[in-house]
Parts: sequence; C-alpha cells; structure tokens
Amino acid sequence: MSAGGFTGGPIDLRSDTVTRPDAEMRRAMAEAEVGDDLFGEDPTVRRLEEAAAEAMGTEAALFTPSGTMANQIALHLHARPGEELVCEASCHHVLFEMGAMAALSGLLPRPVAGERGLLSAAEVEAAIAPEAIYRSRTGAISVENTAMMAGGTVYGPEASDRLVAVARRRRLPIHLDGARIFNAAVRLGVPARRLARGYDSVMFSLSKGLGGPSGSMLCGARDWIGEARRVRKMFGGGMRQVGVLAAAGLLALEKGPARLADDHANAGRLARGLAAIDGIAIDPDRVETNIVIAELEAAEAPAVADRLAADGVLTVALDPRRLRFVTHRDVSAEAIEIALERIAKAVPPKP
Repeated sequence: MSAGGFTGGPIDLRSDTVTRPDAEMRRAMAEAEVGDDLFGEDPTVRRLEEAAAEAMGTEAALFTPSGTMANQIALHLHARPGEELVCEASCHHVLFEMGAMAALSGLLPRPVAGERGLLSAAEVEAAIAPEAIYRSRTGAISVENTAMMAGGTVYGPEASDRLVAVARRRRLPIHLDGARIFNAAVRLGVPARRLARGYDSVMFSLSKGLGGPSGSMLCGARDWIGEARRVRKMFGGGMRQVGVLAAAGLLALEKGPARLADDHANAGRLARGLAAIDGIAIDPDRVETNIVIAELEAAEAPAVADRLAADGVLTVALDPRRLRFVTHRDVSAEAIEIALERIAKAVPPKP
C-alpha cells in the first residue's frame, strides 16, 4: 500500500506509527554516515538534532528512542519528587506512559478534564496548588498538541500563548508534548515553531505522521539539553551507531510535513463516510487532523474491531463504544473508500 493507490492487503488505520520506510528512506539508512552517539560522534544524529532545533526554534535538541522517553526526561528535569504535574486528564502522560512519571521521577499527575482534550489557561491556573504545608507543590505544566484521545484536536497559537503566560506568571516550567505538532501546524497554516514558542521543552515524534521508522526529538535550551542527555542515559536510552535511524528521521522531518494535508483530507473523507453509516455517531466537522473517533450506537467496539480485522481493516477499540481510526501516508484515498465499504458491513444498524 502507498499514497499513490491501493495495492491490496490490510488497510491499517490503527495508528500513524505503522508506516514503513519507503525506498528513498531505506537508501538513506543504508548509506548513513555513523559514529558512536553516546560519545557525541554520530554526524547524522548531530545533523538531525540541529534540524529539529531549527524546526522548533530552540537552541538544541536530543534524539531519543521514543516519545515516552523524551517526555519523561523532560518531566524528570522540570519537577522534583513529590510534586504535581498539571496536565489534561486524557493526555499521553496519564494514559499511555505506564505511570512513568511516578515510577521514574516521583511525580503526581494533577489531571484536568479539558473541553475536547484542550486545557484553558483558567483551568490550568485553578489547578496549580496553593502554597500550603499540607499540599504537594505544583512542579510543572504539560500540554499535548494535538490532543490524541480527543481526536487530534488542536491548540491554536493564541491558546498556546495563554498557557505559556500562566506558566511564566506562576514561575513554573511548561512542557509541550508535540508528538503530532506538525499536524497541528498544517491544520492551522502556521510554522511548527510558532506553536512551540515559549515552552521550556518540546517533544515531537518522527515515527508518527512524519513517517520515520523510530525515534522522537526533545528540544530546548542548550544547557538543559545537556542535562537531558545525561537523563537519557540514566533511563537506558544511550545509543550507539544510530545514524541509520537519524538518516530516516532527517528525511521524515524534511519531507513529512508537506504531505500531512493529504492525511487530513483522508481523515475528513473517512469521517464523512462514517457519518453516513447507520449505527455510527460522528460529527465530521469536529475532525481536525488525522485522527477519527467514531461512537457505535448498537455494538461493542472490540467485537466490531475483530470483525473488521478479519475483513482486512485494522482499527483500535478505545473502549466498549468507540473506535479510533488514524490516517497516514500508507493509506490512500482509494483505500479509505474500500475501508468504508467494509465498515458498513461490520457495524450493526441502530435499533
């Protein structure tokens, strides 16, 4: 399967992490100049880190094995054991990082249920702990853009600026989990660095919408990234001749953002098709980027996901009623139409 058309096989809509390196990326990996990254000697990794810092408007960047590790390095440096992290209740830190903030850094989440996964400045300010002998202090704030579990919803520049202003006023560090920040930037028509402006640290993923095979970037001030490099080693993330991965990451960063609009268009096409299927509740106008969440009105989502998998459409059941579909470069518009036909057969109508 490729963006050029449907070539058979499973239509994998589980995540944008399932993309496979194309021929150009494989050639770059095979030809990459490498060295020992733990000693700072891998020239391809250094080029990737410089490019990532430039993209986010920061002084420096660090290549990490995963987004979870990059996030956890940031939280470890921003807050002290026993302190709270103000974050949205359905964010990646809370649901999908295996309690790492507690296990690795002794931090407590202070979850706030935002509207469609998005925090407001007022909600964040209200969640910051008062100075009291009987309360854990607030150590840091974290923001996720796009908000995955809300269906890829986006913080615009002004909303982001208001959150940063709260952090500055309250003298707290603020981290941006920008795993899909380029999706947000394409949706809004602004540079990604504009959405990263003001944050003390920014993470973005190479292996999601950008199409790289592995890795995420952690960006921030030069001295802070120096400390992050030490914590990466402590967390088991020291790497050696990983220029082979960095070469793929450079191509993902260079070429991936330009084709994200296609993923968004396919997500809209999918959402409109789902809305026309009896038994599915979805508002296509609320689909902003490449994530589509559909609610089933008369069926259990895991059972429907199993039926779809048997018919060659892969998706994720988020809970008993909701299915998640994620578009990416390996799923074409033609494949979306085929998937919709199969979904219509697999979903029972509303009684």
